[in-house]
Amino acid sequence: MPPSRKNKNAFVANHLLKKINKINTKTEKEVIKTWSRASTIVPIMIGHTIAIHNGKEHLPIYINNEMIGHKLGEFVPTFNFREHTKNDNTSRR
Repeated sequence: MPPSRKNKNAFVANHLLKKINKINTKTEKEVIKTWSRASTIVPIMIGHTIAIHNGKEHLPIYINNEMIGHKLGEFVPTFNFREHTKNDNTSRR
């Protein structure tokens, strides 16, 4: 592995960290809305519900221990797969 790859830190949007730190000082919990799908989940986020934007709406996701190190966008799909269309007009030879 090249030395430049070893030293990379996890990216977390500054506005998201500020919101989480602000809520940690309070006693009540609230949902945090974010558009930052590229942010990495860090231990300070555990126990919070974060509403992540999927391009159309914000979907709430509860953060737990197993999610640490993953990106927020991995847990919110951006499209719904319906099904493959059935094509009856194909002829077999």
